[in-house]
Amino acid sequence: MNDASIDRSALAEARVPLFVPGDQPQRFAKAAASGADAVILDLEDAVAVGNKDAARQAVSAHAISDVPVVVRINAPASGFRGADLQALRRARVAALMLAKCESGEEIDQVDALFGGMAVIPLIESARGLLALPQILERGSVARVAFGAFDFALDIGCRPVWDSLIVARGELVWRSRAAEKAGPWDSPSAEFRDLSVLKEEADRAAFAGFSGKMAIHPAQVSVIEAAFRPDAATLAWAREVVAAAEQSSLAKVAGAMIDAPIIERARRILRNERRRS
Repeated sequence: MNDASIDRSALAEARVPLFVPGDQPQRFAKAAASGADAVILDLEDAVAVGNKDAARQAVSAHAISDVPVVVRINAPASGFRGADLQALRRARVAALMLAKCESGEEIDQVDALFGGMAVIPLIESARGLLALPQILERGSVARVAFGAFDFALDIGCRPVWDSLIVARGELVWRSRAAEKAGPWDSPSAEFRDLSVLKEEADRAAFAGFSGKMAIHPAQVSVIEAAFRPDAATLAWAREVVAAAEQSSLAKVAGAMIDAPIIERARRILRNERRRS
């Protein structure tokens, strides 16, 4: 069965999970050494139909040990999910990512085979978003993730930020209400013009996502930087906390600070200590 020694806390803190095609085992070690804090071995879109069996064998035999391994399995409608699940019964995996998840029952089916396994449902359709409350109530769900391109295709919009801001916002606030880790944002297709990626990653961080999935090693450092407070933010947080400890009516840079601002500053410092 799955190795219980896998560090689940590392998965909970992951901000930059990197996708790797499951039928490209020669890339597994490079992905684990890329700086990503989790690796997503893909059995779905990145693998052609004729390579599915080879991908399952390669993923089941992976030797990654430095970072948590997530495996994205195919959607139920594909006809491949059953074979994916059977192939992974003895694989060393931290979590299963459910492509195009649209119901809590899908998670129940995985739980029946992998009791205790963390699950990351991918919300990629209107039906998936509609089912989000019941998906998030399942105990095995570690967090959800957003698939912007499939979601945009499903609802007939362009896959740009403004068109999908309502869906993204719902993922963030419902995850918080369910006391789950913040969601991972959709990957960016851009890995040459990193300024485009930076803007996307910054927006995701500002919107309350806890990370953003990557599809190329060149994206990793840009995403990581977006989800780590910069020097100015850390200095501000330290100043706020110090001022609050000295007075209940404190000011920082001429502005009054109240309880939510103080707690935000404390949270920034706590998260940075935990992730350093």
